[in-house]
Amino acid sequence: MKHLCPVCGFPHLTEPPRSQSGGGSFEICPSCGFQFGVSDADRGFTHEQWRAAWKKGGCKWSSKQTPPPGWDAAAQLLSVEKARHKR
Repeated sequence: MKHLCPVCGFPHLTEPPRSQSGGGSFEICPSCGFQFGVSDADRGFTHEQWRAAWKKGGCKWSSKQTPPPGWDAAAQLLSVEKARHKR
């Protein structure tokens, strides 16, 4: 099963992102670089703060892996932001 990054919308995480209560994975999103076991708890960044910093930095692919074919960070980020506003 694939999981969605709540920061950038990358749809291919192998584990569910770590929840705010601490459950979940320690996976690092290859797109935005958010570390679910570190960034959200130990370093105090919220998903929104990390997203804003990633956008400010130009939405650069953070992993040494190559992005999936057709990966469009700007389009995926837009879909995440639209979903947030529907809540």
